[in-house]
Amino acid sequence: MIKVLVIDDSAVVRESLSKVLASDPEIEVIGTAGDPLIALKKMETIKPDVITLDIEMPRMDGLTFLHQLMETNPVPVVICSSMAEDGSYNAMKALEYGAVNIIQKPKLSTKQFIEESRIQICDAVKAASLSAARIKARFGRHASITPVMTASPSVTSGLKGEIKRPAPTMPKCDNIETTEKIVVVGASTGGTEALKAFLEMLPINAPGIVIVQHMPEHFTQSFAQRLDSLCKVHVTEAKDNDSVLRGTVLIAPGNKHTLLKRSGARYYVEVKDGPLVSRHRPSVDVLFRSAARHAGKNAVGVIMTGMGDDGAKGMLEMHEAGAYNIAQDEKTCVVFGMPAEAIRAGAVDCILPLGSIADEVIRRTV
Repeated sequence: MIKVLVIDDSAVVRESLSKVLASDPEIEVIGTAGDPLIALKKMETIKPDVITLDIEMPRMDGLTFLHQLMETNPVPVVICSSMAEDGSYNAMKALEYGAVNIIQKPKLSTKQFIEESRIQICDAVKAASLSAARIKARFGRHASITPVMTASPSVTSGLKGEIKRPAPTMPKCDNIETTEKIVVVGASTGGTEALKAFLEMLPINAPGIVIVQHMPEHFTQSFAQRLDSLCKVHVTEAKDNDSVLRGTVLIAPGNKHTLLKRSGARYYVEVKDGPLVSRHRPSVDVLFRSAARHAGKNAVGVIMTGMGDDGAKGMLEMHEAGAYNIAQDEKTCVVFGMPAEAIRAGAVDCILPLGSIADEVIRRTV
């Protein structure tokens, strides 16, 4: 059982969030608190595996509490925030301070929204629980870095760099005269900081990139703005019919699927509604499948840290269409779930540490 402490100044939110979490047999809510000072008192007697944390609270705000927590008692934290502009900006700051993930505050609305919220909130807490070792390693003074999630030996044993396997149904990119190359990337838990590290390494004329990062609606815009201020490439939240151009990175908007399309020599994106796919919207599988169909051998796929299997099936379709696919290695992942599933599926051509992925992407797209 994953033991969770819920911190929010709204009694309604505390009750609603507790009910959502308690509906999952793997999660136990061991306490709630109306503000961080109450939470600190309760944590003298209870030891949560994960904390859900609001940001705007009386007596002590969530960012101050998060900073203090990471200095004294590192615990995985999931930010539970509203969709307000200030809230999304502060949520991005919380990720910088060490929070693992962001979830949107549950709302009492349609049955579909409640069910989708339940799936996404519970998955976020489960993923955060897997990051405990990384959190302690990053913030604990005497902790040692250990893998968070171990794949079976058949997945990773002896694999470093290129993976040798029979040729795919179409020739690999190296042997083909190609048009403009594009890059598609999928990430989830731990992906905000992984994407920051990856994109900061890219030159200003990097190939056009489309990214799905699992994140709630309205938060992706603040995320894109933060990355744009740090990187040489231009980073923006994707809009329907945006062109995929060199030097530009498009981030799929939260709560919308984003697909790659092609018209003649022009790549562009389609942003649309739809049901959850692989438990997510936006879904990495949706993006990767569209890349397989419309870019084929001209695509490079990258799958990064995250829990679950979103992206594995789509990446296999890319591989079968002749794309070149890269997976982040276990040691540098916060959660080695999504890359491990893509490797198990036989969809990956290369496994690399986070710091080497940008160079490989450039090498494969020149």
